[in-house]
Amino acid sequence: MSQMPTVSKFPTANPTEPVTDPTHTGADNPGREVEASPLVRIRSLLPGLARAEQRVAKVVLDDPSSVARRSITEVALAANTSETTVTRFCKAVGVGGYPQLRIALAADTARSEARSTRNIGGEISATDDLAAVVGKVSFADARAVEETADQVDIATLERVINLLAEAGRIDVYGVGASAFVAADLQQKLHRIGRVSFAWSDTHIMLTSAAVLKAGDVAIAVSHSGATTDTVEALRVARERGAATVALTNFPRSPITEVADHVLTTAARETTFRSGATASRIAQLTVIDCLFIGVAQRHMTDASQALEATREAVGSHRLGVRPDGRRRPRETGK
Repeated sequence: MSQMPTVSKFPTANPTEPVTDPTHTGADNPGREVEASPLVRIRSLLPGLARAEQRVAKVVLDDPSSVARRSITEVALAANTSETTVTRFCKAVGVGGYPQLRIALAADTARSEARSTRNIGGEISATDDLAAVVGKVSFADARAVEETADQVDIATLERVINLLAEAGRIDVYGVGASAFVAADLQQKLHRIGRVSFAWSDTHIMLTSAAVLKAGDVAIAVSHSGATTDTVEALRVARERGAATVALTNFPRSPITEVADHVLTTAARETTFRSGATASRIAQLTVIDCLFIGVAQRHMTDASQALEATREAVGSHRLGVRPDGRRRPRETGK
């Protein structure tokens, strides 16, 4: 029987526990006690909910601060369903019951207001001017990074870093927008001397996965977690004995069934497909954490490798400083 994957955490508010102030850094709070948003969990589990539960989720996601003040009867009417379905939805997303959901939403609203007084919606309309587009895009990207950092499971992240640090070979799979993220991880790992390959062609992914073995690691990047090419490549890698890692936005998606370890992002769907916009930023946040963690495990070798690669491409840079002034000829710096 295959092992259950380790998955990024999605903590929910506990009515008996105070919400930690993210700005407090005293001895009793080392800085990693911030609760992840319940909205992050709801969005990530949305595809797997029953249709009636999805209607409840839409009501919650559309106006969470309002739901925090409304009765279960009012929410059921707004979602065109029953109070029983609302209760079932609460259990499905891990908050126990409707009172706990209201508390979690109220706490999340307070945290959001403390972080930012801006209220920039993610949806971009045809009438938005360019300034509004810039504001909405930057806000969505910033929130994707913040919420991904809040919910990432440090224990799972550390296990994956340890695997990468000791791996004989690392394969990274991704297609479409995720292919660029996969290539970024491969390039970073390669620059510090880790044997790594990034593949986006289905046939090459499968043939590469087929020659992996125990001690190797395969990482699949897929926002939806349902891209057939990527799922199949990770499955083959696992069958060959390699450790498998999935990076996805949805912890119950098909790719998690063939992953030993699951790291999750928290990007929101927006008008112009977060699969190609905010999700990429969220994925790169996790990728950077993986890279830096691996580099720390091999600090001396990584530093030497980075210096060597920097010198190797140095002659291909124009002899000018970033401010436009010409660099001294004798140093080239």
